[in-house]
Amino acid sequence: MRRGAPIRAAALLLLLAGCKGPQSVLDPAGKDAAVLADLFWVLLIGAVVLWLAVNGLFFYVTRIETRSMSRRLADTLVIGGGIVFPFFLLSGLLIYALSIMPDQTREGEGVLVRVTGEQWWWRVEYIPEPGAEPIIAANEIRLPVNHRTEIKLGADKVIHSFWIPALAGKMDMFPGRETRLAVEPTRPGVYRGQCAELCGEAHALMAFQAVVMEQAEFAAWLEAERQDAKAPADEIARQGQTVFLEEGCGACHTVRGTQARGRVGPDLTHVGGRLSLGAGILPTDRDAFASWVSHTKGIKPGVKMPPYDHLTEAKLSALSVYLEGLK
Repeated sequence: MRRGAPIRAAALLLLLAGCKGPQSVLDPAGKDAAVLADLFWVLLIGAVVLWLAVNGLFFYVTRIETRSMSRRLADTLVIGGGIVFPFFLLSGLLIYALSIMPDQTREGEGVLVRVTGEQWWWRVEYIPEPGAEPIIAANEIRLPVNHRTEIKLGADKVIHSFWIPALAGKMDMFPGRETRLAVEPTRPGVYRGQCAELCGEAHALMAFQAVVMEQAEFAAWLEAERQDAKAPADEIARQGQTVFLEEGCGACHTVRGTQARGRVGPDLTHVGGRLSLGAGILPTDRDAFASWVSHTKGIKPGVKMPPYDHLTEAKLSALSVYLEGLK
């Protein structure tokens, strides 16, 4: 066995492992992503064929057939192998790529999802039907499987880019302008989304979870999301709610069914039922809530929420219990 073979084998396994996972463009879980994955393989094969043909021709005339040749034969090889063949191959690839564009622009139907890129989190609104009151959430997208959903995209202050690699291509988000994207998931599961445009200090920490659900399950979830927050279940949670209101958290955050009506930060009405906290960087358990509230700047540089490191351990614990219970 050659000396470097184990290293090359390990590197190959690592490369193959990168083709799977919740954020892989080569492991599609949606119709649009599947089309883009097919396009990747077609273009890759075309590039390999072109590389082999051109470099094979070069190798032939410089290493195998090194004798002098006629001007006519030389012109035939240069024009045919260097111009005509690449022209027709690349033209064919271009025509194929353009032919898939109409499917990528088809509109969705049913529930409209509006996503706004903030600094540095995602404001999400579900509009069940035209003119209906939006159901507001944050930092998580829920979608029905085998259904094409329209997503309207915007931004508050800077350009962002909305991307769920396993479901569809990316789309930029601009302040003052609305762009659109439609996705049609084909496999239930949890997929990772990410801002794909350098947007500032916390760009790398601006992620989200895309949860694809069965259609009946999605309808039930959406109805539950429409409801106000449940009242605290026990005395500790009630103390946590008091801390939340007394500390002025309601000036920035909304918890429907309470006096908290802030619109600056994410809606927290059902924050305990989400899969992540802080735009995809922490779980939604008590320890994570406590860490986030008391160390926001250390966890996510550039975040606008100030750290509440002055809270006593008892108040911080009660607040964490309250937030975890908002499901």
